Amino acid sequence: MAAGRCWLPALALVWGCAGMAAAAFTTATPPVQACSELSHRSCEECLKNVSCLWCYTNNTCIDYPVRSILPSSSLCSLSNARWGVCWINFEALIIAIAVIAGLILVSIAVCCCYCCYCRKRSKSRRDDEEEQLARKREERRLQSLQRKHERKQKHDEIRKKYGLLQDSDNPYSRFENE
Repeated sequence: MAAGRCWLPALALVWGCAGMAAAAFTTATPPVQACSELSHRSCEECLKNVSCLWCYTNNTCIDYPVRSILPSSSLCSLSNARWGVCWINFEALIIAIAVIAGLILVSIAVCCCYCCYCRKRSKSRRDDEEEQLARKREERRLQSLQRKHERKQKHDEIRKKYGLLQDSDNPYSRFENE
């Protein structure tokens, strides 16, 4: 009975710690500053907020235009725009992503073509092997029949030699001793 009581305080302790952890996660997070407030500071400070875009032409931090995929040139030219990291411009980022996506698509296409070619090749190879096995099987069967025929001829010669060969017209005739 004492063992049954030991787990209750442990459960209460675990439950209490879980409650404190949940409370720690639900505490108020610092409010996110508007992108326009981060203008004329630094690129790193601006890009800490994922929804901001830094423009090097006039050192401004602007809201990323989420309705269009690419920011318009009236906001900032692509070569001077930075998003995500400060060390690569938006133009280079787009080119790098396009190159990587292209490489992935080409590698998938090559893999698919290679797999289809290998399957076709292995299928024809398998068919060739099956034909070869069938040919060998038929050759063995014919050799077996030939050996069987030769054995039968030899046995018939021995039976003829000793007078045991039955009449081929009436194979069920009675054997008589002379």
